[in-house]
Amino acid sequence: MKLPRLYPIIDASFSPDLHSILAAAEQLVNSGCTLLQYRNKSDNARVMLQRARELRRLFPRSENPHFFQNQGEVGHPRSAICEDPDSVCLIMNDRADLCLGADFDGVHVGQDDLSPESVRAIVGPHRWLGVSTHNPEQLREADLTSANYLAIGPVFATSSKQNPDPVVGLEGVRRARALTRKPLVAIGGITRANAASVIEAGADSVAVISDLVREPGKSAEEFFRILR
Repeated sequence: MKLPRLYPIIDASFSPDLHSILAAAEQLVNSGCTLLQYRNKSDNARVMLQRARELRRLFPRSENPHFFQNQGEVGHPRSAICEDPDSVCLIMNDRADLCLGADFDGVHVGQDDLSPESVRAIVGPHRWLGVSTHNPEQLREADLTSANYLAIGPVFATSSKQNPDPVVGLEGVRRARALTRKPLVAIGGITRANAASVIEAGADSVAVISDLVREPGKSAEEFFRILR
């Protein structure tokens, strides 16, 4: 699998209503983003599912027959959909059940969520599965699972978590890169000012929340210019 350089996360704490969620998502995609994660740590499951389904309606699954024929697959597997240039890959944070309920293309879980293999048993073999790690031990363990990609962080100090794990810094990214051959996402305090250094340290992609909140489309375009 191949991750885009920019991994935008739409966080409900910054986009508290459906209109702002959809507006941010549309701006990000219009700027060239091909993957979006929906993160909601505050609303109940019914609200989360309703908003996730609206995201799916806004970005319906691609029906590009040539792409899927070239993949040599049948049934539009999610692993191929996420690499289709005509589609937007939607990732659900934490909740495997809501990933299925909203027909998202993958799910991303943390250390306090269901185990990666439990999640895989729920979502099946074709959806993407990402796992957050915060130290070498967690990364080694996650590397042995069926996760499609791994995340390491927080790289820098972050305000998006109430009780963040210790900062790993650029050296933590380098160590993580040496420990896995899976695609690596760096997360935590990443901005346009430091994103290039994170990629240089070995990350394949940078996950960003706060630095995309203001003018999401223009901010994403600046990230792309920096990360190319």
